[in-house]
Amino acid sequence: MSANFYKNTFLQIRRLGYLILISVVLLAGCVSPQGALSGEKAGQGTEAVEPFVISAIPDQDPEKLQRLYGTLAQYLSQKLGVPVEYKPVTDYTASITAFKVGDLDMVWFGGLTGVQARLQVPGAHAIVQRDIDAEFHSVFIANKSSGLLPFPDVSGLASLKGHTFTFGSESSTSGRLMPQYYLKQAGVSLADFKGEAGFSGSHDKTIQLVEAGTYEVGVLNEQVWESRTKQNEVDLEKVQVLWRSPAYFDYHWVIRPDVTERYGSDFVDRVKQAFLTLDPNLPEQKEILDLFGAQKFVETADSNYAQIEEIARELGKIK
Repeated sequence: MSANFYKNTFLQIRRLGYLILISVVLLAGCVSPQGALSGEKAGQGTEAVEPFVISAIPDQDPEKLQRLYGTLAQYLSQKLGVPVEYKPVTDYTASITAFKVGDLDMVWFGGLTGVQARLQVPGAHAIVQRDIDAEFHSVFIANKSSGLLPFPDVSGLASLKGHTFTFGSESSTSGRLMPQYYLKQAGVSLADFKGEAGFSGSHDKTIQLVEAGTYEVGVLNEQVWESRTKQNEVDLEKVQVLWRSPAYFDYHWVIRPDVTERYGSDFVDRVKQAFLTLDPNLPEQKEILDLFGAQKFVETADSNYAQIEEIARELGKIK
């Protein structure tokens, strides 16, 4: 081929390149600088938003907790428009530590752990609780082979002297703090039990240990007791309730103050509303309420746990 052919071909390719470049510049000019920036932020927003991390004190069987909080995380993510992640913890103390250092943004605490967590994170607040948490109860249960019989008031706890006994977790409100307070009212100290008092670690485990006869008596969260008996997970031929405690405030959600820096100044209110608007008429939301053993969630305040803090200080659980 001639030199002119190659020369003409090169010129045509160069002209085509110029046309493409001009088209790109013109197209870019049709998009306003503000629109381009907004698009960039929107693209980054879905990928760069940090997950809102929730957790809960491990007071029940881990599989049950995974189902409950996994379902809740999906619901909250839809309502809040941010990724929500449930991160389990090994024990009650770990939940407080992880909340303190910022690994957890919001935690389902018991009364005692909630107070302990808020004292370590200035600006953290209790925001919502279940309808049942404003009047919560502990139940003392016994293996029927112990010979113990139900009693009507706190003075009956004196009959537990000389029997083997287990609490739940050492930091549990319903499985340790309030029961020890009532035992003290009845004149019962830990030294009055046969052998050392046990700490099962969870309410489910307390039921299992008493049912098996490992301990003659135990104490736990009433809501867990009622849930397990309704599901026929307790052998009532072997275990009975001895006494139901007076009411006290217990479980609640506590949220860190710095979430507003990541998700906006109205984020705490949005989280509250996500709980307060759970609708039992919608099957997927009813499932969450049922898993929590509640009819609804209600607002709460730090002041509701003043009694818990006072008792915790009296028993040396808070210095």
